Amino acid sequence: MAAPSPAPQLSRRTLLGALAASAVAAPLLTACGGDGAGGDGKELSFWNFYGPSDDNSPQSKWFVALAEQWNQNNDVKVKLRYIPGKDYLSGTTLQTAFQSGQGPDIFLISPGDFLRYYNGGVLQDLSGNLSDETKADYLPGLLEARSVDGKIYGLPMEIEPLALYYSESAFEKAGLSEADLPRTWDQTLAVAQKLTGKDRYGVMFETLPGYYQNFTWYPFLWQGDGTPIRDGKVAFDSPAAVQALKFWQDTIKNKVAPRKALGDGGGDVVSNLGSGAAAMQQSGIWAVADLRAKAKNFKYGVIPHPTPAGGKPATDLGGWAFVANSKGKNPEAAAKFITWALGSTDAEGVERQRQWNTVVKTNVPPRKSVQTAADAKGAFADGPLKKFVSEIAPTGKPEPRFPPEVYQPIADAIQACQLNGSDPAKAAADAAQKIDTFLKTYQGAPIT
Repeated sequence: MAAPSPAPQLSRRTLLGALAASAVAAPLLTACGGDGAGGDGKELSFWNFYGPSDDNSPQSKWFVALAEQWNQNNDVKVKLRYIPGKDYLSGTTLQTAFQSGQGPDIFLISPGDFLRYYNGGVLQDLSGNLSDETKADYLPGLLEARSVDGKIYGLPMEIEPLALYYSESAFEKAGLSEADLPRTWDQTLAVAQKLTGKDRYGVMFETLPGYYQNFTWYPFLWQGDGTPIRDGKVAFDSPAAVQALKFWQDTIKNKVAPRKALGDGGGDVVSNLGSGAAAMQQSGIWAVADLRAKAKNFKYGVIPHPTPAGGKPATDLGGWAFVANSKGKNPEAAAKFITWALGSTDAEGVERQRQWNTVVKTNVPPRKSVQTAADAKGAFADGPLKKFVSEIAPTGKPEPRFPPEVYQPIADAIQACQLNGSDPAKAAADAAQKIDTFLKTYQGAPIT
């Protein structure tokens, strides 16, 4: 899920972990009208955590320019409302607004929270505004993750694979070289031990519970061919889940990973890896832009997630999407804005997406035409971005769209093992039992 930057440090992943149990326990969203419900539908509210922000960051400027360009050429105007990332992602702002019938006309969601809003009946079908050319331009699986019964309810603006970042200076100070970069879980623990010192941890994974932590943990489950749900039935009580829970637990147990990250959490590379507080840190492709903007002289590298014995490479492909409120003031106009903003196939639309995915932020473009345009500019020709596109992203799966009742037991299992020393086998079994109970009565859209 998770997460994230309203300002450059709040990328897709920075604060997704703030989705807490209180948000998960919120009722389905049913009584919804547009932000400031009423009016003539000539102004659409667009809630987001990018802009217009006080720091006037490049990402904020992109959002502001997007709205301004639309407003110059359309009678129905779009008005941006900036919500600080922590407030947007914690559930205290967006979900409360929907529950009170004051939800925005346009907003951002991650795949991890798709079913909360779809099952709540507040997502507008965008399909009628999408050309066959646009649909074919998206990479396989991206639209399907935001679709139900062939109807598309969200357009992704980016793809954000995860990887392991490392500090070159930390390796050098520990007498290690590139030959010591870990390729297995056992090697990760051993190398992290050598990198751990008085003021530095050897490795870092997210410890804050929420959609983002689940998002970052799934690759380790997938590496052992595990999955929470298979063929409509619970499959979480598996050797793959147990070993993935134990691996994260071992990093804390062996005191080579912190119990709490600095700054905005496990996705904040600048505050942790960049500050010297961690030598290796799992994060997403957005961190390349964060380091470029805030720690441009910091020397680092990126490697794929290490794998367990007999395991296979895996990463999670996240990314935010624009969605429209079906119970808003003017759902049809909101759908048109979204498909224009992210789905236009003309030169201007492609360039707009290239700017977002490779200039003001670093992502893997979700559309083939945008990838081609980015390649023409050399965006992925070398360095970490080349590794992300050529080596890491091809091993990825789209971020799962689990409803809260599936997400929460998994989150509880991760927390119990990682921070509380619980038995991984028991935690996996307990989570599986809760998921199984829920699936027996689930009536919403397909989960996988």
